[in-house]
Amino acid sequence: MKNNSANYFNRQYVIAGTVIVLLLIFITRLFVLQIMSDDYKKWADSNAFQRRTLYPSRGVIYDRNGKLLVYNQPSYDVMVIMREIKRFDTLDFCRTVGITKEFFDNRMAILKNRSLNPGYSSYVPQVFMSQLSANEYGVLQEKFYKFSGFYIQNRALREYGCVNGANILGNLGAVSLRDIKNDDYYVQSDYSGRSGVERSYEKILRGEKGVEILLRDVHGRIKGKYQDGRHDEAPVSGKNITLSIDMELQAYGEMIMQNKPGAIVMIEPATGEVLCLVSSPSYDPGLLIGGRQRGQNYQMLERDPQRPLLDRSIMGSYSPGSTFKPAQGLIFLQEGVVTKEKAYSCELGYPYTGGHPKCHGHFSPISLVPSIATSCNSYFCWGLHDMLDNRSRYKTIQEAFNVWKDYIVAQGYGYPLGIDLPGERRGYIPNSNVYDKSRNRRWNSSSIISIAIGQGEVNATPLQICNLAATIANRGYYIVPHVVHEIQDTEQEEQYRTPKYTGINREYYEYVVEGMRAAVTGGTCSRMYLPDIAVCGKTGTVENPHGRDHSACIAFAPMNNPKVAIAVFVENGGFGAWVAVPLARLMLEKYFYGEIPDGDKWLEFQMQNWSTLPGSVNYIKKPKEEEDSDAG
Repeated sequence: MKNNSANYFNRQYVIAGTVIVLLLIFITRLFVLQIMSDDYKKWADSNAFQRRTLYPSRGVIYDRNGKLLVYNQPSYDVMVIMREIKRFDTLDFCRTVGITKEFFDNRMAILKNRSLNPGYSSYVPQVFMSQLSANEYGVLQEKFYKFSGFYIQNRALREYGCVNGANILGNLGAVSLRDIKNDDYYVQSDYSGRSGVERSYEKILRGEKGVEILLRDVHGRIKGKYQDGRHDEAPVSGKNITLSIDMELQAYGEMIMQNKPGAIVMIEPATGEVLCLVSSPSYDPGLLIGGRQRGQNYQMLERDPQRPLLDRSIMGSYSPGSTFKPAQGLIFLQEGVVTKEKAYSCELGYPYTGGHPKCHGHFSPISLVPSIATSCNSYFCWGLHDMLDNRSRYKTIQEAFNVWKDYIVAQGYGYPLGIDLPGERRGYIPNSNVYDKSRNRRWNSSSIISIAIGQGEVNATPLQICNLAATIANRGYYIVPHVVHEIQDTEQEEQYRTPKYTGINREYYEYVVEGMRAAVTGGTCSRMYLPDIAVCGKTGTVENPHGRDHSACIAFAPMNNPKVAIAVFVENGGFGAWVAVPLARLMLEKYFYGEIPDGDKWLEFQMQNWSTLPGSVNYIKKPKEEEDSDAG
């Protein structure tokens, strides 16, 4: 009797426990479905409503003269909601949209694969095909009633009003998983700026999405707007942007830089606004429109050995050569190493070397102004020697070198300037720790003397090189270079309005300006001379161990109240006066006159057809006698 009673109570506990466990499972499942997961809500809502995203019109882009550069054209995406698909003639669908049955099957399989399409839900619209043209949309619209589960999402496709400035304007591409994770604005199939202004000003250009809530009947058919659209949210268009770029000047620069890898940068010194940012070779920005052909064209550009996707103006890192000498002279003056009158001899040789840097045909001894005009190497090597080895002023060479380095950085080298474009390189300026580590603390001015003439470890971007010209034009300060002049209904950021001072006295800049003016009136920049505009310039020839030297120059004009600064850098161009100076002359004429004077049409033709590409008629391998030169 006792055993029967015990068994009864045991069964009672087992049954009660089972019921409790089942209730807990049921409650937990309800909690997950209704609180933790939104699948149930999606299913319930999707029976009665369809939420359609309304995409805003992306902001358009103008150049400084009001020319429309980038605008929008209507485009259409084919969307699919998997749970709403009913049996239909897939072959008819494929013929209508111009695809194969194989493409259809593969695309549907990808959309349903959670590893390939994270966040997949059968209740959520997915992009089946993107960016149909108006004609393709028109054909499909006539048959839409046959293909349940599919509908059209209106989008906007970028169009370009010119074939220039691809590196500045940028392009759009499909968002990545990282983009979606970092910004809840985006969902699968959205597009965002991938380069240029489109990327750096993405949040300003993209606007804000809206939503339209549509009411369904019991058969899933759309019956109109829910509560007459009272809960709809209208999209907010992106803001328009006006660039500082003069697209006519940009186009001209790209034209005369054909077949000459390199860059041309022009800056308005008073404002820091970039007037042109030429990177050669370039490409038509229209090649990277949308998604259907974009990938194929991008791969084509990426495989091009001339690397057109590389924006050499802000990503190219080169030794600045003799364009660096004005920055050196300013430091020597500020630190009391030289005066305007102090002269160095080219014939005496450089200490500890048994020789001297190769100089050119000019008188000796030579002082600061003519040394800039003639691009004397010895002058600047002697100046750096006297600074670094001066133990009456600096306790150690490390202290002296770091003072030098700080002045160079203050003049815009060694770190990104902060231009409002993605991908800017920093260049490279070493500090004393670099030499202490690499040379076991056994180094002196002789062992690093090549930096005195912009060689050795020193590297800079064409933007930084041009910024030096703008800083000299302003006599001691620069404003961070930028390509956006104005954003609709938005005040410009303070960093693009605030001067950055170098800490060097204005009077010393006047000496350097005098030298750069003399370089144009009778020195290495004489081909840049314009009879009615006082141009100040400096050439640069950059040693290149892999071929012909690179050709470079900087300039600004007019000498007083300067309007423009320019830097030209041509890979394998030879002496600075050969290619860079004539190109700078043409760009200055285009800027000041609007067209090239008749007397220089021959020069325009010559430069347009000159090539520095390996294998070209004009390309010559570096002659032996040039190997140690830095002519201008």
